Amino acid sequence: MIRTLLTLGFWAAMLPFAALIGFPWTILTGNVSFLYRIGMWGAWTGVRIAGIRVKTVGLDKLDPNRTYIFMSNHTSNIDPPMLMPLIPRRTSIMAKKELWKYPILGRVMKFGSLVPVDRGNRDAGISAVRAASAVVREQHLNMTIYVEGKRSFDGKLLPFKKGPFYLAEECQVPVVPITIVGTHQAWPKGQFAITPGEATVIFHPPIEPKDFGGRECLMIKVRHAINSGLPAELQESA
Repeated sequence: MIRTLLTLGFWAAMLPFAALIGFPWTILTGNVSFLYRIGMWGAWTGVRIAGIRVKTVGLDKLDPNRTYIFMSNHTSNIDPPMLMPLIPRRTSIMAKKELWKYPILGRVMKFGSLVPVDRGNRDAGISAVRAASAVVREQHLNMTIYVEGKRSFDGKLLPFKKGPFYLAEECQVPVVPITIVGTHQAWPKGQFAITPGEATVIFHPPIEPKDFGGRECLMIKVRHAINSGLPAELQESA
């Protein structure tokens, strides 16, 4: 419980600090890199305060000079602050629009070119895909997406949203499936306290655009890759 309170308190304190230091610098220079570095340092430090030990697999095989769309499973609120600092270069994310209602957090996310998504509105979802496409193609940023659209209660994969696969087909950049293991035990949905432990982030080999084979085929390939990294008891049967 103490670690949880320290973690949440640290993140709450980091937001005004990032705004106070990072916003003026970003406005003066027109460069968001400093603000982004502050955010990633704060995210990663909070994960460490929570007692989460992170192991990565396959990250060293990625080319940091390329632009990727990362598609990950999602079981815990600790996933984004753990995963984003690991992504080579800067990444944007598609996140639920409710987060933009928090004034400081909303400004930070806007400066970071993050894309709000209204999960209950199909037309808004199409607009979000277009906005994400512009971020990837015009700003050459990576995009990190939790393809289930929400957290899983039991660690097993939920149905995938179609939007990320429209985005991949439109942008024609490699897709990297990611399996996150261990965060469901550390901070499951519905639990307040974070349990210290180890989490593993598996970066599967990139799927190149020439190998997509269409949206449905790409979805099957991504699901198979993510599923293969889950513990045996959580995997879908073939």
